[in-house]
Amino acid sequence: MNRNLLLYLLFSLLLVRTSYSQLNPVTVYTTAENTAYRLSKTSDSARFWDNPQPPETQVCIIVDPTHHFQTFMGIGGAITDASAEVYAKLPADIQKRFLDSYYDTEKGIGYTLARTNIQSCDFSSGSYTYVSDESKDLKSFSIDHDRKYRIPLIHQVIAAAGGKITLYVSPWSPPAWMKDNHDMLHGGKLLPEFRQSWANYYVKFIQAYEKEGIPVWGLTVQNEPLAKQTWESCNFTAEEERDFIREYLGPTLKSQGMGDKKLIAWDHNRDFVYQRASTILNDPEAAKYVWGIGFHWYETWTGSSMLFDNVRKVADAFPDKNLVFTEGCAERFDLARLKVWSLGETYGHSMINDFNCGTVGWTDWNILLDEQGGPNHAGNFCFAPVHFDTKTGELTYTNSYYYIGHFSKFIRPGAKRIVSSSNRDLLQTTAFQNVDGKIAVIVMNQSEKTLPYLLWMNGKAAKMESLPHSIATLIF
Repeated sequence: MNRNLLLYLLFSLLLVRTSYSQLNPVTVYTTAENTAYRLSKTSDSARFWDNPQPPETQVCIIVDPTHHFQTFMGIGGAITDASAEVYAKLPADIQKRFLDSYYDTEKGIGYTLARTNIQSCDFSSGSYTYVSDESKDLKSFSIDHDRKYRIPLIHQVIAAAGGKITLYVSPWSPPAWMKDNHDMLHGGKLLPEFRQSWANYYVKFIQAYEKEGIPVWGLTVQNEPLAKQTWESCNFTAEEERDFIREYLGPTLKSQGMGDKKLIAWDHNRDFVYQRASTILNDPEAAKYVWGIGFHWYETWTGSSMLFDNVRKVADAFPDKNLVFTEGCAERFDLARLKVWSLGETYGHSMINDFNCGTVGWTDWNILLDEQGGPNHAGNFCFAPVHFDTKTGELTYTNSYYYIGHFSKFIRPGAKRIVSSSNRDLLQTTAFQNVDGKIAVIVMNQSEKTLPYLLWMNGKAAKMESLPHSIATLIF
């Protein structure tokens, strides 16, 4: 071969290798069944290469950061009475490790969002209210009950999260004497003569918590307003919730200097989310007080699958309002199922699809429960991402904790969702671009197969592999 030609080819190859070596590699974090991987860094060497058009036989995740969608506000869980009571039983060193695991961005999964209950809910050891009489003026209002367990835990959560947590609050039921069934449980309705007193109740709760040094970012109108539960519950039709917002709660918040609190309507399942949202938001006088629509995932009780398209319809119809997932958990607790892999996969499936439908924030239910899935005064025992066995002293992190962490640890408040598209239904995906420019792509595989695929973006691709029953976060 001609010596000059050989030198030219070697020089050209060197230039190509140099240019490719300057491309940022992809860092991969993986959680997978039948492995030791739990949010583990499994690769940091995959690089992008020129690949203008993959063949249709090639499995691909296609990312496009030139199109931005909703702004991400955070991920977190509910700080209930049950969680606080169990937390108080943890030894001090385990308490520290527990808080770090949830709220520290380096040692844990970096939660930034929290929800807590106004008065008792099913995940309280018993029913209680903040008033000791039946006076409309609520003169006896006191949050002394919460000072034993819940308020101390919230203070520690705020400290563990770096001094700030985005907290919103939700009522399960007014006091019994404000309702037509004279019972905090079993549904019932708010009596018309107590609508203003109940609106004042929210304000008093927020004022009391903020006096304790706990800032409240927002509130929901009513937890699960269509469900007649055996525990604390109160029923509102869509029209009743609209009118309560328009005539009482919205104006009261504004007149009391709380117009900046983010008011969230519905706070129930995806099945009726569009009907509720349209009834409230098509009324301009009610809509002006509403920041967004909250939803849960329990529509599956009917035998239905998760109805993500209903969430998308709300996003399409009301683009100026926000969508936030306000509650979800695996029900019917069974200690023998703590390590069942489908627990985490349900979270991954929901979170990917909820975010792809426009959701800005995602809130799990209890952050911590005991070995019975409680305490719970209604016997409605459930799973949490973390359980503490009060008999053995063991703290167990289910795979749900790790699946949630693949989102919360790597997608940070202020991130923008971008396009991430899969050409095979075996791989589910979503993606965000953080404010520092880094892209986080989530890829979940619920199949029994190892799936090689290309991470493709703008004419370049990196070779990747998805393990069976795994979730991975790709950072580049």
